[in-house]
Amino acid sequence: MPTSDFDEDRILIVIPVYNHAATLREVVERCLAIHPRVLVVDDGSSDGALETLAGLDVRTLRHDRNRGKGAAILTGAREARRLGMSHIVTIDADGQHDPADFPRFVEAMRQHPLALVVGNRDFSVAHVPGSSRFGRQFSNFWLRVQTGKNLPDTQNGFRAYPLFVLHGLKWQETRYSFEIEVLVKAAWAGVELRDVDISVYYPPATERISHFRGFVDNFRLTLLNTRLTLRSIAPVPHRKLITPEQTMEKVSVLRPLRSLKILLTENSSPFQLAAAGAVGVLLGTVPLIACHTIAILFVSSFFRLNKVAAVTSSQLCMPPIVPALCIEAGYFMRHGEFLTEISMETLGYQGLERVWEWLLGSLILGPAFALVTGVVVYALALLVKRDAGATV
Repeated sequence: MPTSDFDEDRILIVIPVYNHAATLREVVERCLAIHPRVLVVDDGSSDGALETLAGLDVRTLRHDRNRGKGAAILTGAREARRLGMSHIVTIDADGQHDPADFPRFVEAMRQHPLALVVGNRDFSVAHVPGSSRFGRQFSNFWLRVQTGKNLPDTQNGFRAYPLFVLHGLKWQETRYSFEIEVLVKAAWAGVELRDVDISVYYPPATERISHFRGFVDNFRLTLLNTRLTLRSIAPVPHRKLITPEQTMEKVSVLRPLRSLKILLTENSSPFQLAAAGAVGVLLGTVPLIACHTIAILFVSSFFRLNKVAAVTSSQLCMPPIVPALCIEAGYFMRHGEFLTEISMETLGYQGLERVWEWLLGSLILGPAFALVTGVVVYALALLVKRDAGATV
């Protein structure tokens, strides 16, 4: 079980390295100058990287072949656990990170020992490659979609990991994409994501060593983001490391007060629940045939709304009542009168016209239904929260 106890002596700096012999020793020396516990994990280097560390008081491990940065980080985490550590701080071996920023991570861990802390590089410097700027923005966007969480620099490798996160979840990625997977799955598990400002150094292009393979690694990231996005909108609870699981079966529109009481325990405020309910009803009125749940879960994730509340509220819009009202409204908008004939002609042969009228009607009735739902949910949530507080 995770613990909020924190001791700086239980932090291990882990440096994954792959063919960075030219910069590794300087990085290790600077790390040792500020923290005595440093581990270098050589991920199958062929340039004799570990040999450059002769004479330094540093732990080393080596993979017999290149297995990827993610695999190296997990190897470091296993060694840290064996040594009785509680956290690891990862620093890249290429000299991009300044170990002098390590105390900022220590302070963040002291205040938030259960959080995963990611460095936020200062990209105001002129020599940051354009590909790095775009990659960061692109990755930040997908984290927001998949988790509803914001981080300013999701691609940064200067991080502080609580070991219970790395050992408590299952990972599929072993290479560069691991650093994206770990953020998403940690957020799903209820782990707080935080950031600290750090400096960054980008050497001239002629001196820069990068093992990022454009097509292959971008393809892997695309597959990963596709898989994580599909998983994020699936109405299946994620495994929690910090807070108890909450299943959708516990929440029902037929038992609103009980359901609200459950949802209020998931760190959702009355306003957030009201917004989620309004979004569920708004999208539930639109003729997104066979796609309502996917759309609602996607929008809820992006805007950090309670997905269970949104999906549950959308059940109020199930056929036939709400779609029929929307069709009648749309028909009136087109013809100035209501549809009174219900037959194979009007519902079968003219089916596409009815879908068009459903859409038109939803543009008018959807916002109205959503507003009413939001107000009712907000009022009920306040009532439940007040009653719960009175019984404490």
